[in-house]
Amino acid sequence: MKAVACISQVPDTTTKVKIGSNGDTIDPTGVTYIINPYDEFAVEAAVQLKEKNGAETYVISAGKDSVKEVIKKAYAMGIDKGIFIKSDSELDSFSIAKNLADALKEINPDIIFFGKQSIDYDDSQIGTLTAEFLGIPSISVVVELKIDGNKVTAEREIEGGKEIVESSLPLVICCQKGINNPRYPNLKGIMQSKSKPIEEKQASHTENKIEFLKMTLPKEKSKGKIVGTDVSAVPELVRLLREEAKVI
Repeated sequence: MKAVACISQVPDTTTKVKIGSNGDTIDPTGVTYIINPYDEFAVEAAVQLKEKNGAETYVISAGKDSVKEVIKKAYAMGIDKGIFIKSDSELDSFSIAKNLADALKEINPDIIFFGKQSIDYDDSQIGTLTAEFLGIPSISVVVELKIDGNKVTAEREIEGGKEIVESSLPLVICCQKGINNPRYPNLKGIMQSKSKPIEEKQASHTENKIEFLKMTLPKEKSKGKIVGTDVSAVPELVRLLREEAKVI
C-alpha cells in the first residue's frame, strides 16, 4: 500500500500580517511559516497506515524553497519520502491541484490524504480538485476512517450531524479535526529528517485561473462604549442602537 499526504505551508496563526509593497501579496518579512494545522492530520493518518499496514508513505508540497521545511516536519513525524514541487511564482488552487495530480500519477498511491482546508486562503477545494484531475472519488471533512482491504468507510461532518460514506481505493480523504491526534516529532525523528533527501520537481502548471488584484487589511474595530451597569441604562442603550449603530 502507498499512502500520500499532500501538505501546505502557511503563516503561523500568531503572525501579524502586513500587505507587501506590491499590494497583492503579504509581506514575508518576519513571518513564521508552519505546516498547515489541518495537514498535520493528513500526515498522521499516513504514518498510522505505515505502522498498521506497512504502507509506504510520501509527502508532497508545492511552492517556494521555504516549503522544504514543512516536508522536513513531515519526515520528523514519520513520513518516508518527500516530493517538493518548486514554483517561484504564486500558484492558485487550480494550478496547485494540477501539479499535485501529475506527481501523484507517478506514485500511483492507494490513498491520498489532505487537510480539509488551509488556514490562509480557506478555500477547501484543493483535495477535491486533485481527486477530479486523477479521476478518483474523494470524501471531505472526515473525522473517522476505517480501511478493510479495498473497502473504505468514512464518517464525515455535515451541517447538523454526521454522515457515513463507503468507497473503495484509490481514494482522496480530506481530514477534519478529530480523525486522529497528530504526534509530536521526537528527537530521533528530528535528527533523521535533517539528512533525508527531498525529491525536487519543477512546477509544470503555472497558468492560474485566479488573479489577485489587491489585498487590504480589515478595518480596525471601533472602541466600545459602556452606557451603564444596571437596568437604568437600557433606554440609552436602545437609543444608541437605533440612532448610532442603526441596527434596530
